[in-house]
Amino acid sequence: MRCSDCDSKDCYRGKNCAPKDILADYKGEDLEIMKVASGIEAKYYMQKTRLEEIILFTKELGYEKVGVAFCIGLEKEAKVFCEILEKHMTVESVCCKVCGVEKDTYGLDKMQEENIEVSCNPIAQANILNRAGTQLNIAIGLCLGHDMLFNKHSEAPVTTFIVKDRVLAHNPAGALYSKYYTKNVFEMGKE
Repeated sequence: MRCSDCDSKDCYRGKNCAPKDILADYKGEDLEIMKVASGIEAKYYMQKTRLEEIILFTKELGYEKVGVAFCIGLEKEAKVFCEILEKHMTVESVCCKVCGVEKDTYGLDKMQEENIEVSCNPIAQANILNRAGTQLNIAIGLCLGHDMLFNKHSEAPVTTFIVKDRVLAHNPAGALYSKYYTKNVFEMGKE
């Protein structure tokens, strides 16, 4: 499939372009998540921020304990985020540098070879939140790849609040909206 190349988007009007055996059968927790997500979209479209939607989502699903896995570079944002959530539910949070494992332990590249550098530890972040029994985990600024490992090892569903992008102030979509980036960096529209 190459939906990004499709100009008609007939699926938006109910046409099934996918193979017939692909259609998902939503049931159990998956169906509940779909119902709540659809309900929030229907009731609050263009009215609520992502933060407000997360609070509504957790309440409607009856989640009482959430986990926050955050990058140490966004600790201030994570602190404020957790303080807001704690007004509504129990919050467990875990920093990316948890356990203080040096990069040399796994033979990982370092930014400055002569210095001690501590590795991010996304699997430990997931395991800590798994042990805490969180019902939903929220990622704040985990590095590319680390977010994948966190999602893979989390027993609870995961949503992302902030995506790491050091160049664009954690707004990766900015690269798509910037004519400079699309033209000069990605060489789009230079035919």
